Amino acid sequence: MSDANGDTPYDIHKILKALPHRYPLLLVDRVRSIELGDRIHAVKAVSFNEEFFQGHFPGAPIMPGVLQIEALAQAAAILGVETLELAGTGKLVFFMGIDGAKFRSPVTPGCLLDLEVQFLQKRSRVYKFKGRASVEGKTTTECEFTAMIADPPS
Repeated sequence: MSDANGDTPYDIHKILKALPHRYPLLLVDRVRSIELGDRIHAVKAVSFNEEFFQGHFPGAPIMPGVLQIEALAQAAAILGVETLELAGTGKLVFFMGIDGAKFRSPVTPGCLLDLEVQFLQKRSRVYKFKGRASVEGKTTTECEFTAMIADPPS
């Protein structure tokens, strides 16, 4: 599958160039499609080996909703960085706010978590996104969030 710009999907190597996140907090494994300036569809392969499953919850592992939102934010960061051609420049995408977060269904080990994010608003360095996480078409988390692109703190 390719995106509207004719690019191939992003593998982990291209994701690592776009994001500063690393294990254990890198929550995007693949980008299935990206339409620069508009939307992204990424995937997180949820494995029982994730560190958070040790404590959330032993015997009934569920991916925390806040980590689903973080995965959506990372997908949005890839969209923003790639749209503005900032990959490799050292710029960071800072989460600023979350609105209307809803947690609809649990995410368990073995799932492929689809992450769909689209731009809602673009102003200078501040961007608003709408995100939806799902498993096999069933919504698990949805929210709107705001982020800013800036230099790293000194």
